Amino acid sequence: MQLKNKDLLGIEQLSIDEILSIIETARSFQEVATRTVKKVPTLRGKTVINLFFESSTRTRTSFEIAGKRLSADVINISQSGSAVEKGESLLDTAKNLEAMGPDIIVCRHKASGAPHILAKHLKSSVINAGDGAHEHPTQALLDMMTILDYKKKIEGLKVAIVGDIAHSRVARSNIIALKKIGAKVTVVGPCSMIPKEVEKLGVKVSHDLCSGIENTDVIMMLRIQKERLGLTPFPTLREYARLYGLNLAKLKSAKKDVTIMHPGPVNRGVEIDPEVADGPYSVILDQVANGVAIRMAVLYLLSGENPGRGVL
Repeated sequence: MQLKNKDLLGIEQLSIDEILSIIETARSFQEVATRTVKKVPTLRGKTVINLFFESSTRTRTSFEIAGKRLSADVINISQSGSAVEKGESLLDTAKNLEAMGPDIIVCRHKASGAPHILAKHLKSSVINAGDGAHEHPTQALLDMMTILDYKKKIEGLKVAIVGDIAHSRVARSNIIALKKIGAKVTVVGPCSMIPKEVEKLGVKVSHDLCSGIENTDVIMMLRIQKERLGLTPFPTLREYARLYGLNLAKLKSAKKDVTIMHPGPVNRGVEIDPEVADGPYSVILDQVANGVAIRMAVLYLLSGENPGRGVL
């Protein structure tokens, strides 16, 4: 199954069948990581440009590894050292890059909607690798894959997303994906970190961690988005950790077989204690491993020529 759009800009554009198809395709690529030579010729002759204008370790590296394992030519460009530093606009930079004939451009940018602007003006496929506080679709896809690995289903699960909901693109993409597939979602955090009218997304709101994670199947802890906060919305990190940091004592409120997730980077001792992050219910490293397979799947599914696919 190919994706109906030439770009992957957000979870909102994907149908349930497309989400499950991406995950199924990713599973077929997992075996590549176990080979002595971790490479298949699937995208030989294709060019992928990673255009990252925000700091990234997991997402950028996994897109690079994904492209190279598929035998694509992968070019990495950051804002530092690019023409953007000289005053060139993002769109002009992208148009100049497209003139060199890439097949896919992966874009991470601090401005919400930046990949959408590129997608409207470029013939190359554009993948949103995180735009401001808007969306991070491949993170949600790898999270759905990880949940299915451990729970075998998503529909009907009780999922709590804890932390800086207001500034988290990961939270938004996961909420959309989880609700599409039929999970029951509660967002947990201080009033200053919960967006107004978030209930319109079909989620419940709790300002108390223990009650918010009560009887949950999955807990997603979020990093505090310091780079997007402006004024600090809580007195101190110690106060935040006391009220919303996940430790072994608070974990007792969840189900005994709860699955604990975190998109990284992890601030140990703030949003999650080391005993929990490294404990038996944590699947944080599984998320990272699944990220490579998911991004291989997305690159593969967007690389084929299909005139029937429209532009979002």
